[in-house]
Amino acid sequence: MLEFVNVSKSFWTGVRRKVILDRASFRVDLGRSLGILAPNGTGKTTIINMMCGLEKPDEGEIRRGCRVSFPLGFMGGVVNRHRGTENARYIARLYGLDPDYVEAFCRWLCDIGEYFDLPVGTYSQGMRARFAFALMLAIDFDIYLIDEGMPSTTDVAFNRRAGEILRERLAEATVIVVSHQSQTLAQFCRAAAVLRDGKLLMFDTLDEAKAYYEYEAQG
Repeated sequence: MLEFVNVSKSFWTGVRRKVILDRASFRVDLGRSLGILAPNGTGKTTIINMMCGLEKPDEGEIRRGCRVSFPLGFMGGVVNRHRGTENARYIARLYGLDPDYVEAFCRWLCDIGEYFDLPVGTYSQGMRARFAFALMLAIDFDIYLIDEGMPSTTDVAFNRRAGEILRERLAEATVIVVSHQSQTLAQFCRAAAVLRDGKLLMFDTLDEAKAYYEYEAQG
């Protein structure tokens, strides 16, 4: 499970304090994927980053009773001056996995030829996105985090291969996805929440969350 207990988070913008969460408490149990609807600029990425430990709350506690992924497409932990080979093996050791397997998996999925043996800093944006995606798929997580603002790749063959693997993983795993569009959530979740003014309002169904979200947007 992943649980937020009275979690607060805010930022100073230089003009005012922007509240992301205000004493929010909720829990995501394994097997119950959750979508979070939120307007742009309200802190969707910040919440995702807090879920995996990339950002700390100002107050409250975040409990992780399972293996939570880093956000899809996240490049943290990757060192630009190191080759793809070295980075893949480092991430494998970080998660207690077989470096040979993770290197071979990423090399196959990325399909970038000799570039895999060059420094990641020399990669194009598309190759970097493919490498980051491959790293995440090389690791089996209990909860996968998806941010609608994540980097993407336009390589059709890669998208097809990675998409098939991701669908297989998500069929057995739990997903938390944040978006400002209900259509995005519908691909992954039945239950949903709405983030508004620092409050996270939980709903039993996506339809209920969508109705409330659209009503508030009109008001």
